[in-house]
Amino acid sequence: MDVLTAYFEWKPYYNEILVHLLVATLVGGLIGLERTMHGRPAGFRTHTLVCLSSSLLMLLTIYQVQLLPQIPIETIRIDPTRMGQGIMTGIGFLGAGVIMKEGITVRGLTTAASIWITAAIGILIGVGFYFAAFASTILTLGALSLFRAIESFIPSTCYGRLNVRSLKNDSISEAQLCDLVETHAFHFSSASYRMLDDGKYLEYRLTLRTRDKKNFGLLAGDLATTDRIVEFSLSPIGD
Repeated sequence: MDVLTAYFEWKPYYNEILVHLLVATLVGGLIGLERTMHGRPAGFRTHTLVCLSSSLLMLLTIYQVQLLPQIPIETIRIDPTRMGQGIMTGIGFLGAGVIMKEGITVRGLTTAASIWITAAIGILIGVGFYFAAFASTILTLGALSLFRAIESFIPSTCYGRLNVRSLKNDSISEAQLCDLVETHAFHFSSASYRMLDDGKYLEYRLTLRTRDKKNFGLLAGDLATTDRIVEFSLSPIGD
């Protein structure tokens, strides 16, 4: 009974551990809140748990002498860097889970990166590097929020995938399709063709690029009213 009483007795370093965990919960929640506001699958709770778990595992290495008094001190090897390496390896699997590939579109890379940096911040909090942790949090929130606005003003090339299907005996010609695409300020490449339903349909596949995302909507409107196009899909490629 005395052993249990001694084990559960409140120790001074418990206050320090509690501060580490509360700060990790706060910081992880802030980053996750930004992801949730933009509708990402890994959001508020995921980032909070990632940061909290990273901090908790690092605390185990920092305070293992105090938390495990029954183990001879000469057998304890304190090496927080090894725990950090293990955490980041595990986070790689979690980050891969939020990356989704839809055709030639890859989504979730930014969320995977935010999970990775959240784990790194949790490690910093776990070992008590609060200044670096808070500075990293501010920079991360700035990269996720402020940089989004900056990106909208930076000229960039937007890519998309166009599939057009028409009847083989009454199909739109490749030249007509290319003229229509170029009318809306698109450049195209990687053209491919295939026959469907025992030769009933002819399908064109084009990779498009443009400088203005609005061109996708304008092109879709014209494709919808173009004769001899039975079906089409136009998919912008984005983060």
